[in-house]
Amino acid sequence: MDISVVVPLFNEDESLPELTAWIDKVMIDNQFSYEIVLVDDGSTDKSWEVIELLRLQNPAIKGIKFRRNYGKSAALNVGFEATQGDVIITMDADLQDSPDEIPELYRRIKEEKLDLISGWKKKRYDPITKTIPTKLFNAATRKMSGIELNDFNCGLKAYRSDVIKTIEVYGEMHRYIPVIAKWAGFNKIAEQVVEHRARKYGTTKFGFSRFINGFLDLLSIFFVGKFGKRPMHFFGSLGVLSFFLGIIMSLYTLIEKQYLIWNGLAYRDVTQQPLFYLSLVAIVVGSQMFLAGFIAELLSRNAPERNQYLIEKELK
Repeated sequence: MDISVVVPLFNEDESLPELTAWIDKVMIDNQFSYEIVLVDDGSTDKSWEVIELLRLQNPAIKGIKFRRNYGKSAALNVGFEATQGDVIITMDADLQDSPDEIPELYRRIKEEKLDLISGWKKKRYDPITKTIPTKLFNAATRKMSGIELNDFNCGLKAYRSDVIKTIEVYGEMHRYIPVIAKWAGFNKIAEQVVEHRARKYGTTKFGFSRFINGFLDLLSIFFVGKFGKRPMHFFGSLGVLSFFLGIIMSLYTLIEKQYLIWNGLAYRDVTQQPLFYLSLVAIVVGSQMFLAGFIAELLSRNAPERNQYLIEKELK
């Protein structure tokens, strides 16, 4: 199968017939073998009834329905597991992504041997309350990940099959799939300017909380990707630094007191100096962080996937 199109959706019953018909036309015009995987993320409207009807009309359409709303990341992860195509295309169900972009995305994945192509909605129709936070998050993600993309959160993306079969998407991490892919060793990441269409039906399903959750997930991806298999390097380094800083501060207070005594100068008891208590806090925190790193290292070494590594090629 050439292409699998994964569409996560929540309360999009009005747009589904038009979207699937548009995708079908593009596939037929370009002679692609394809499937459309519609993942209903616990919709409360008639989305699932529409999906069942569309399935009767087009056997290339597959449907997955969640019992409740889990979020876009969960819908994408389950959709990825169900795909069979060589190239996987993801797009939103609100008709703001154009299926006409699919042939070029497919061509580039195949001909340029890319792992992932992320769409860039250079001209957007979103309100300023959405565009400004999005720009800030894109800038922060570029800085932390080193991936030069302008739009990490664009729903329209293309992947090689082995990319989405390798990575796991959860929480609010769908917006950082390029970062997850890079940490998994898929470095051939490109960008393509795509059309952003104004929403035709319904309203946006995302609130302001997604920006807070998204930032926390970015930190989680960065930490797990960099220190997931060697947590002691993170916790241990900070713990040793804090411990020795506390030792140095405590020695300073003791040496200062002895110096003042030897020279007959006025002095304060060590326990009356704030620096002494700061040094104790630093020593305790350092010890705790070192122990946290030690425990995390033990857990990592005993995890069933401790020696699972991604092998790109092998000769036997």
